[in-house]
Amino acid sequence: MTIKRMWHGWTTPENADRYAALLDGTIFPGIEALNIPGYRGIELLRRDHGDEVEFVTVMTFDSLQNVIDFQGEDYARAYVPDAARAVLKRFDDVSAHYEQVQARVYR
Repeated sequence: MTIKRMWHGWTTPENADRYAALLDGTIFPGIEALNIPGYRGIELLRRDHGDEVEFVTVMTFDSLQNVIDFQGEDYARAYVPDAARAVLKRFDDVSAHYEQVQARVYR
């Protein structure tokens, strides 16, 4: 069963591009370098709200055990490295986990 791990963070418009670059250049490659069993990838979503910018990450794993392999027994705890905390205005302390029950690709 595929698991989607979703998390939200918000930053200022001035820090938004810096945060996105940090994710792309450092944080995401660092996660990939861990070679977590069952880790299938990560998506980054962005939405501007005027005075702040919201980011959503969606990580995909083969199973909940793979999430535990990544984050430990307290697997709902958010993974927010210090470099990210330095540019975020606020963020979720926990991630939400969903079973993917269906996926369709339209062309």
